[in-house]
Amino acid sequence: MPVFKSKTKTARPAAMIVLSFAIVIAIGSLLLMLPISSRDGVFTDPVSAVFTATSATCVTGLSVVDTGSYWSVFGQIVILLMIQIGGLGFVTLVSFFNFLIHKKMELHSIQMASESVNTSGFYDVKLLVRYVIRVSFGCEFIGSLLLMTSLVPKYGAYGVYISVFLAISAFCNAGFDVLGVVEVPNCSLMPLSSDPVVMTVIPILIIAGGLGFVVWMDLIGYRHKKRLSLQTKIVLIFTVILIFLGMALTLVTEWTNPDTIGNMSAGGKLANSFFYSVTLRTAGFCTIDSAALRSITKLFSIFIMFIGAAPGSTGGGIKITTFAIVIMTVVSVIKNKNDTIIMGRKIDKESVYKSLSIIVLAALVMCVTTTILFYSTDGAAGIDAAYETISALATTGLSVGVSAVSNIFSRILLCLTMFIGRVGPVSFAISISAKSENKNKNEVYPEGKLMVG
Repeated sequence: MPVFKSKTKTARPAAMIVLSFAIVIAIGSLLLMLPISSRDGVFTDPVSAVFTATSATCVTGLSVVDTGSYWSVFGQIVILLMIQIGGLGFVTLVSFFNFLIHKKMELHSIQMASESVNTSGFYDVKLLVRYVIRVSFGCEFIGSLLLMTSLVPKYGAYGVYISVFLAISAFCNAGFDVLGVVEVPNCSLMPLSSDPVVMTVIPILIIAGGLGFVVWMDLIGYRHKKRLSLQTKIVLIFTVILIFLGMALTLVTEWTNPDTIGNMSAGGKLANSFFYSVTLRTAGFCTIDSAALRSITKLFSIFIMFIGAAPGSTGGGIKITTFAIVIMTVVSVIKNKNDTIIMGRKIDKESVYKSLSIIVLAALVMCVTTTILFYSTDGAAGIDAAYETISALATTGLSVGVSAVSNIFSRILLCLTMFIGRVGPVSFAISISAKSENKNKNEVYPEGKLMVG
């Protein structure tokens, strides 16, 4: 979100958005527990159902059972619907249908829609919500058709279903797949690591979903305005930098690792390193075994996952703009400037404060969850606990196997971490702490000074 809103204006929309995600998870969990949702026709235990529903709604991709081989077609469709709702936001979808039937929306509904699509003004909410739907469905439809050209010859009619599922999951940065029923369970996209269509279309969909809908609206309108906003420039520049930085580091650290890309051709190493770097942007698909990565690779992967995608996108993480603001704040302090300057523009203090708050809260959640996960999961190394935690918090979905062997308490903790990561640490904190009235908004405090550094 570009700016802070007053507590009274922010609290209710933030709380309602958090509640909407919780409701979707609750309904999805109940449906997944039913015998009709599993291939064997048995009831699914509540923890596994809640974990899957949370992961799908929060577009994460972590799972404790294989999506393709465990869940029935009905269960998979429930998961796919939760992915779509979670990726676009329940409030966004409701707002779109209200606009579609020309239903007049009240002020608080517009506030929620504004919060949901991550825009600070009301004037463009209707247009932006329409862009969200058009861009999403358009990318998913085109992506499905392109994937069918490769997957239908390979898997027959079932390839159509796989293509649609993967396209939606990729654009929403969810990381779920249904290949387990025709390939090895929990294989993700590893059987397709040499497929040029899959290795091209999936990353494009992931990047498209991770750019953010405000950026898409700006790019589509470029031919009329002939200029791009500051946010679009930052998102595009940092997206390119992070993708190629992640790719280069993966090539350097994994080039000789026989368990990942070591035995591939030079072209295969380049393609799979690029794919891994893109999927680190909160997508969760993998064409190489994440558990077999070297510790140094996992370390920089944690950093890239922590940053995540752009605000107002289907991806997670602290967001590119948050990272850019904090970095440039440090640069401005070093240069002895009083304001944060990015590309010749002064960033307002409220955005700086919120960026710092997001990073501190996210880091706090990461540290607490990692520590608990490490001590509550037998055999989990510290780096693996951190990797799984940030994967949940950044809604990435890449797993090194910790989720699969975790106990009930750890799985519940990961569910909470995924939930916080999807709704945002600040929005989550506001929703549980904000009062209906801001009684102290006019209170003046005496100035205090502390030595720092």
